[in-house]
Amino acid sequence: MNVLELKGVNKFFHQRTADAYQALANVNLEVAEGDFVTVVGGNGAGKSTLLNVISGAIAVDDGSVLIDGDDVTRRREEDRAGLIGRVFQDPKMGTAPRMTVAENLLLAAKRGENRGLKISMTPQRRQEFESLVAPLGLGLESRLDTEIGVLSGGQRQSIALLMATLKTPRILLLDEHTAALDPKTARVVLDFTTRTIEEKGLSAIMVTHHLADALAMGNRMIVLNRGKIVHDFNAQEKAQLGVGELYEMVGELEAQE
Repeated sequence: MNVLELKGVNKFFHQRTADAYQALANVNLEVAEGDFVTVVGGNGAGKSTLLNVISGAIAVDDGSVLIDGDDVTRRREEDRAGLIGRVFQDPKMGTAPRMTVAENLLLAAKRGENRGLKISMTPQRRQEFESLVAPLGLGLESRLDTEIGVLSGGQRQSIALLMATLKTPRILLLDEHTAALDPKTARVVLDFTTRTIEEKGLSAIMVTHHLADALAMGNRMIVLNRGKIVHDFNAQEKAQLGVGELYEMVGELEAQE
């Protein structure tokens, strides 16, 4: 059984206006257990809309979204929270800036549960959180009581990734999660991303504008254009592509618009 299926998904914006456009056009997608799919495409290709539809942040106009064979198309975003982990492009999203590192991790520990149930910081949990952040090499094990809002972008994104995967999600969505970081910090976060996905055996979809990363990471790569999946490369096909060839492919698609 596939972890994720999109069947005939359409999404329109600004219908019946001069600005009307179709963000997703009859998208059919299957993600198997353990698939790590990278997604590339030009501006307006539908990359973020695809993730928003999967997460439930926006509703589809037509088609179905299934997780583990269960139709979640009409479920609200909060009702899918127990199944989906997500890290956003903006380091300020996905974490609560006025809460400490430890409090954010505690919040993540309750993802998909009744938020009315209290959860407390025990010595055992604190030790668990220290063990979680220590391998990052960012010194966060000594900053568990620091507010997230004062951390660097790379530190926040690393915490956001930990939060998204603390309770192993059925599907992990990464929405250009290193785009706002400097190259060195981005590499640290990407290495941590790969390690986390491999160690937890996660199924993941990563949108990126760095084509070299799209080729180097994951076992599949999807190219979107005008809301359509125009290419779906498997691992062997990806390995035969060069970055220059992929740049040329994406550029030609954008030129056709």
